[in-house]
Amino acid sequence: MVTVEEAGKIVQSQIKDFGTESISFESALGRVLAEDLTADRDLPPYNRVSMDGIAINHNSFEKGTKNFKIIATQAAGDTPIDISEPNECIEIMTGAAIPTSTDTIIRYEDLDINDGIATIMIEDVKKGQNVHLKGTDKKQHDIVAKSCQVIDPALISMAVSVGKTNLIVKKLPRVVIITTGDELVAPNEIPSPYQIRRSNNYTIKTILQQFCIDAELLHISDDHAQTKQTIANCLDKYDVIILSGGVSAGKFDYVPQVLDELGVKKLFHQVQQRPGKPFWFGAHEKGNLVFAFPGNPVSTFMCLHRYLLPWLQKSLGLSTQNTYAALTDDVFFKPALKYFLQVKIHVNEQGQLLATALEGHGSGDYANLVDSNAFMELPVETTNFNKGEVYRVWPFKNTIY
Repeated sequence: MVTVEEAGKIVQSQIKDFGTESISFESALGRVLAEDLTADRDLPPYNRVSMDGIAINHNSFEKGTKNFKIIATQAAGDTPIDISEPNECIEIMTGAAIPTSTDTIIRYEDLDINDGIATIMIEDVKKGQNVHLKGTDKKQHDIVAKSCQVIDPALISMAVSVGKTNLIVKKLPRVVIITTGDELVAPNEIPSPYQIRRSNNYTIKTILQQFCIDAELLHISDDHAQTKQTIANCLDKYDVIILSGGVSAGKFDYVPQVLDELGVKKLFHQVQQRPGKPFWFGAHEKGNLVFAFPGNPVSTFMCLHRYLLPWLQKSLGLSTQNTYAALTDDVFFKPALKYFLQVKIHVNEQGQLLATALEGHGSGDYANLVDSNAFMELPVETTNFNKGEVYRVWPFKNTIY
């Protein structure tokens, strides 16, 4: 049995690079950018008006002119219209290019316009106000978005703005999720009094969909031959095989034996933790990785977030940041195992991240996951964890605050 820290290091030692591919920006949401994006021209590309109003030459205002004759109206996208007299102005719209003969924008709210004359109603007018100068955001060839970040709507907006209609992104691993057990039936079936519906596979699949991975789902019964044939086929098709169930010490838990027979090298089996102690992890010489999680729903859920997702993020080049929270109540846990306590974390009025324990009824109590939003990793060295003590948490919901 390995420690949680040892298991984490072993999993992280198997980081993979699955290459890159070019895809349309319209299909890129949620993918990981694999190139730096640069500006194809200055941003903004011209001296841009940032408020609807009039364009004047500030020197005229300084000399006492308050009434300006409107000689033209310029919309965004129009060719700039110059003034020729000091008391003239251009009525101009947000986004338009400011004429070179003007340098200052007075917004409509500060004007009184009658019979084609715009009267400035304020005393404080600064030269260059309400003008977004060319290149003040980015210069041509400047980096506007660095690689190794998740593509979100803001990044797509930037990509389109600089003419990047195709983006180089990290390729995703081919993933299959296999559930095991005769006690499991399909979600649309009515289980017998001693059966349950399959849920772990759909849980894992939906979590991976957040990374744009569309994993295939398979189910095998408690049969050695079927288990071996199914996994053998998957080793020819997938980069990552995720199993749920069949890894404990039961008479029908064939997964560890089958993996050994198929040449998948065991890197560890059993971790000093609760839940998820029977977790099995290994690698095939062809490069396939196998994450074999215990079948209990909370065990699978925790191991996925503690081990597989950090591995996936690192393989895709994403950086991660540790999160810590303070306990709101005392917690007692006696076994010599690292305890992943289900908690609900929230931020108080002082900006502190707090964790309230929702201990539930063991690794089979997946109903408790609905109310919690993180696991708190409690060290193995002690049994009493006191209110106010700070420990690492592993959030599993985006809206945790």
